[in-house]
Amino acid sequence: MSQAWDVRLRESGYRVTPQRQLVLEAVSRLEHATPEEIFADVRQTARGVNVSTVYRTLELLEQLGLVTHTHLTHGAPSYHLAAEAEHVHLVCRQCERVTQVEQADVSPLVAALEQAHGFKTDVGHLTVFGLCAKCRAELGSAQAHNLQS
Repeated sequence: MSQAWDVRLRESGYRVTPQRQLVLEAVSRLEHATPEEIFADVRQTARGVNVSTVYRTLELLEQLGLVTHTHLTHGAPSYHLAAEAEHVHLVCRQCERVTQVEQADVSPLVAALEQAHGFKTDVGHLTVFGLCAKCRAELGSAQAHNLQS
């Protein structure tokens, strides 16, 4: 990872700084993290880094194609490495668990949207909200218990 991003920065006319390295390492380690979570991780190593540096660095890294973001909640976007962005996110509204699935799992939906509406889906930013199997089972158990009471 280190050498590839170093080269990309230098080829684009940017310096390789410790702050940029720390932000990229945090994105890699945390996988799906908000700028605030990335900031908290970076601050464990470099107390002098401020939150605006993290935001600027994320913006630059995204422009260079090294990281990408997605919206997993109504709040801040979550960042992950662009090289690992070939997946779709399933977000449970109950427990907020994020599951990654292959893009091929949603290809019937993508094809149907294109055929019926001429809509070309950006699958790299696709997030599907619903209930995970565990929460559905717990909800079913709670409903069954309420019916027996």
